[in-house]
Amino acid sequence: MIYRKRTIAIYPGSFDPLTNGHLDVIRRAQEIFDHVIVGVLYNSSKKTPLFSPEERISIIKECFEDPSIELDSARIEVETFNGLLVEYARMKKAVAIIRGMRALSDFESEFQMALMNRKLNREVQSVFLMTGSRWIFTSSSIIKEVARYGGDISDMVPKPVERRVKEKFEALVKSQEWQKCYK
Repeated sequence: MIYRKRTIAIYPGSFDPLTNGHLDVIRRAQEIFDHVIVGVLYNSSKKTPLFSPEERISIIKECFEDPSIELDSARIEVETFNGLLVEYARMKKAVAIIRGMRALSDFESEFQMALMNRKLNREVQSVFLMTGSRWIFTSSSIIKEVARYGGDISDMVPKPVERRVKEKFEALVKSQEWQKCYK
């Protein structure tokens, strides 16, 4: 009997919040790999996050439970990690790191990260997936900015994300803490 090796890929990101562009990349990664780990991280180079890593994991899991999203949730894992991505990949026995790209402007920094990751661990490949053209203009930062001013984000994020973003901004406005998210 021949056994096929199970392939695991990690899709790392801050996912603050998860967008339909992220979901597009996850769907397409599932077409290539047996198992996709959505690795939620805190990116210290970004502004103060809107959601804690625990909140992001909860929101993402809620999205994956939504049947309208059409993902094979049995083949997706969501967790947070610290440290070097390639070490996390080694620990999870991943063969690939998925990186979503929206435009040519993403390529240079993604290429540099891929080269460094390859230097650190030659056994893990970087796989670049272009997001669907419908989502090229979306980013978590833009979505937060639109939502902050009451704009409609319903066609850019899954329903659970839309609800949680609205709730978060309503709570921040009530507590007058929303300015901390943009310092």
